Amino acid sequence: MLTFAYPWLILLLPLPWLVRWLLPAHHERRAAVRVPFMKRLSLIVGLQPGSGVAVARRALSQWLVLGLAWLLIIVAITRPQWLEEPIVKELPMRDLLVAVDLSGSMEAEDFTDSEGNIVDRLTAVKQVLDVFFEQRDGDRVGLILFGTAAFVQVPFTDDLDVVRELLQEAQIRMLGPRTMLGDAMGLAINLFDRSEVDERVLITLTDGNDTGSLVPPERAAEIARDKGVVVYTIAIGDPSAVGEQALDETTLENIAKITGGAYFHANDRQELEAIYSRLDEINPRQVETQSFRPLSELYHWPLAASMLITLLYILYLEARLYIRNRPVMEPGIEEPAG
Repeated sequence: MLTFAYPWLILLLPLPWLVRWLLPAHHERRAAVRVPFMKRLSLIVGLQPGSGVAVARRALSQWLVLGLAWLLIIVAITRPQWLEEPIVKELPMRDLLVAVDLSGSMEAEDFTDSEGNIVDRLTAVKQVLDVFFEQRDGDRVGLILFGTAAFVQVPFTDDLDVVRELLQEAQIRMLGPRTMLGDAMGLAINLFDRSEVDERVLITLTDGNDTGSLVPPERAAEIARDKGVVVYTIAIGDPSAVGEQALDETTLENIAKITGGAYFHANDRQELEAIYSRLDEINPRQVETQSFRPLSELYHWPLAASMLITLLYILYLEARLYIRNRPVMEPGIEEPAG
């Protein structure tokens, strides 16, 4: 759509005509003819010299060129612009961080994949998380992997394809065999400190209990609460297991309660899918929509057209003057050789 930044400047269009009408024309007094025998000439023709006015008149073509050039200049200073179609940009209003346990107990084959085949726990988690991430379009998502150590696999990004791809590269025991849940939560809190989004959600997924984090999980939960981070804890596996594979459901429930989140437990793939569906309902996609319409400046086109028309007219006048003043050779007379 064509628009003008300063449309009111079109009022300047009649300015040259107003100036010509209001201001007096330029006058210059000078003799029209200078002859040394003016008195004798007057006596011979019987006329006496007097004063007169000679008015120089412009050609119609000159008026048209000047008028068109002025019109184009006025159009240029009104700053014509082409307003393009609106571009809508959705800004995420939530930072969502997922922490996945890669300890040795995740290799237990007590889950099924999407085709019903028996797979280890991590494979099932990857498949369910892949679908979950695919549905989070509009959120900024980050991924933390933890075992004996915690590692930021993906910082917050709205490129969910990258998150899904790097999740698939995770392997059991790649960060050690133990489960440092508290350290993973501490790393998540540090990552959230660099976030400017008000709504912050952490989802932790583990199949074991904490085995010696520097920061106890419940203490990490208190810090998360003070930082405005809501933690949802998901436990997978057999709650009756013992040793490092034992589920510390009490701690996981306390973490969720302290931060205002929720605790879930999944014994199989169906329950895990139901949990992530529930998380989608609790934390629906939220975006802030911003739109803008790009502007393309067009003032240079009428300005260039005005200059081009003026230049062509000057060249036309020069050509006419050259043709008019060119010497005409009489027939039969040859121009002398150089």
